[in-house]
Amino acid sequence: MLPPLRHLRASAATRAVTQLRHAATQAQKRQGDISDAFVSLSGQQFAPLAPEYATLKARLIQGNESQIRHSWERLLRHLREEIPIIVEQGSKIIPEINFNDIDNAPSSFSEELKKRGVAVVRGVVSESEALEWKADLKEYIRQNPQTRAFPADQPQVFELYWSRTQLLARAHPNLMRAHRFLLSYWHSKDPSALVSMQHPISYADRLRMRLPGDAKFALGPHVDGGSVERWDERGYGRGGVYESIWKGEWEKFDPWEASCRLPVVSDLHQGVGACSAFRMFQGWLSLSTTSAFEGTLLVNPLLAKATAYYLLRPFFSPKRGVNPGAQSTSEALSNSADFLATDNWEMDPTPTSWLQGATPGHGQELSYLLHPHLDLQQSMIHMPTVKPGDYVAWHCDTIHAVDKLHEGKSDSSVLYIPACPLTEQNASYLGRQRDCFIKGIPSPDFGGGVGESEHVGRVRVEEMEMLVGAAGAEAMGLTPWNDVESYLTGGQREVLNRANKILGFYM
Repeated sequence: MLPPLRHLRASAATRAVTQLRHAATQAQKRQGDISDAFVSLSGQQFAPLAPEYATLKARLIQGNESQIRHSWERLLRHLREEIPIIVEQGSKIIPEINFNDIDNAPSSFSEELKKRGVAVVRGVVSESEALEWKADLKEYIRQNPQTRAFPADQPQVFELYWSRTQLLARAHPNLMRAHRFLLSYWHSKDPSALVSMQHPISYADRLRMRLPGDAKFALGPHVDGGSVERWDERGYGRGGVYESIWKGEWEKFDPWEASCRLPVVSDLHQGVGACSAFRMFQGWLSLSTTSAFEGTLLVNPLLAKATAYYLLRPFFSPKRGVNPGAQSTSEALSNSADFLATDNWEMDPTPTSWLQGATPGHGQELSYLLHPHLDLQQSMIHMPTVKPGDYVAWHCDTIHAVDKLHEGKSDSSVLYIPACPLTEQNASYLGRQRDCFIKGIPSPDFGGGVGESEHVGRVRVEEMEMLVGAAGAEAMGLTPWNDVESYLTGGQREVLNRANKILGFYM
């Protein structure tokens, strides 16, 4: 049995600590949809940021200017060598594994996942079950025509978080096992770090049912988990995540090191749809058979090198091919060898306030004009054909996009379900998310409003253990984690204990 709701309310002392630490994300965000998370979808324009960002950039590289310049030159050389390989291999470069093989993953899969930052896990749930879920979702939407969605005139990305189907999918034993498998590719240089990849939390996200012919959900290359926060000392700088890049040693950057990301604040500006939880992998479970150009996902499988590039790009400008002060040039010129040549790019003598593609409160966006050396028109690779029940995952630093036009003949439907480890920050998020579930309002990272509080068929808290089982209830923060198991490391045991306190199960 689930504990009474009084046990689901954290103590006053715990709540006080949580509110102090996460003041920026405590209040419900304004009502919105997925377009609010991105400048390109919301109709805004990229522009120089406040002067303080120029000062911030100067601080980041102070004393390392020469090292940064040389590292930029090395990076451009590596990109020239590797991007043609990606273009040649296309979707074949993305590693795949059958769910039944994850306990004995081939070394080739592991090596490619670590390098590329993206993978497909085939057959996580059966095709029949996935299709049944899609039918159930359509019925839930039919019964609740008031559901917010984007675009409003032809809904395709739905502001739904608490449907029976989504709760079942997030808590499915196979999906939780797949999450533990994927999270195991992360490591911590601090053996006592307060993180457990063996105890993924349930992060409530949206769903997509993209229709043939759609061109409105044309989300271009972007990175979630903040934008300006990646440069800000109060954001990713709190853990020194990109410290090696700021020292001119991007080759030493390890995108799979977890402990440095634990203090990170990825939502400094309370953006609608901006993620405040630590999602090691973003991911979705397919409910359709979808191929390239049929409304599917594209990724840039460069991971560490692409990350270094979009972080260093704001410190350099071309000498030839743009007007003074311009941030981009024509499409033809941006692809020319002369424009891309290393000797055409120099470090800005005085840092500007531009962070190309970054706007406070929105996701980090990229383009072939602002980030020309990534050759995004060719290096963004379609996912291989997926079937209902396949799971797609990509590292939280990965550049990704969706097809500009859905040229297929049937829907392209997915449940967004990222893989999130248990950390203190994620436990605090889980407590807020749990409160949203009980009230039926949108999950904390997303737009506010009444959400599903008045929806027909919404699942109630007292139904949950019967619906999702003991492990699913733990991952939702509805029941305490077992923090006395013998296999636990010291760091795991401590974070489980602290999470239980944050969630109000222990005093």
